[in-house]
Amino acid sequence: MTLTLPASVQDTRALLGAGGYVADRALATTVHLALRMGRPIFLEGEPGTGKTEIAKVLAKMLPRHLVRLQCYDGLDLSAAAYEWNHAKQLMAIRLAEASGETDREALERGIYDRRFLQPRPLLQALEGEPSVLLIDELDRADEPFEAFLLEILADFQVTIPELGTIRAETPPVVVITSNRTREVHDAVRRRCLYHWVDYPDAARERAILALRAPGLPEKLSAQIVAFVQKVRQGDYFKLPGVAETIDWAQALAALDAKELEPGAVDETLGVLLKYQDDIAKLRGAEAARMLSDLPD
Repeated sequence: MTLTLPASVQDTRALLGAGGYVADRALATTVHLALRMGRPIFLEGEPGTGKTEIAKVLAKMLPRHLVRLQCYDGLDLSAAAYEWNHAKQLMAIRLAEASGETDREALERGIYDRRFLQPRPLLQALEGEPSVLLIDELDRADEPFEAFLLEILADFQVTIPELGTIRAETPPVVVITSNRTREVHDAVRRRCLYHWVDYPDAARERAILALRAPGLPEKLSAQIVAFVQKVRQGDYFKLPGVAETIDWAQALAALDAKELEPGAVDETLGVLLKYQDDIAKLRGAEAARMLSDLPD
């Protein structure tokens, strides 16, 4: 099956925008080239900058089935790619023995049949309907796990020693994300097109709010973005991402706020910030000072 792809960088940017993602031209160019060249995309950046959302929007708008592999410490091949169903294999052996089968080599060959294989996300993305494969937060997985990915990233295939090589009929669109809690190996990076996803500037963040929090008063939207941009310049344990900006805007709208006021800010900081030390540092006098510095 042939993917229907956007014809230009501008078309790719429009496609992302239609899915609710406001991309700058540099990001749209990387996505466009990855789609056209059939290469994985490696997106790196701070948490909350919208890396995962790109894969979701691509799956929605292309449209393709989204297959997500959420990485974690200890992730291995059996959870990520495939696993043999040992219970069914054992049952098959016992049934064969009960029927009088005595050829042990034939029994062993028989239990490594395709019907005993349980596909996990990586294999599902290769075998199933055309998909977007999201390998999310690769930096959370152990370094040796990256070696499992190299064959998929280079050739869109998985080699199963007992069964053979399974190749994708329609290669998935692969999006890898990393929050850079550790460095991802060069071998993975070489197989991908790379883009650093930064926090948006004020103009783009306001455009994001216009899409994701429609109906927000224009003055309140401008104040929210200006306030969040100031917070990101501070020394906090976890800076608010775009998702927190959207959540905060929606929370303030739910409280019928028309503009930012010290009381409303203090009461809703738990939507914007996720650590008590950060909230305590900003609440009260510091928040009031920052509000007073916002443009009218």
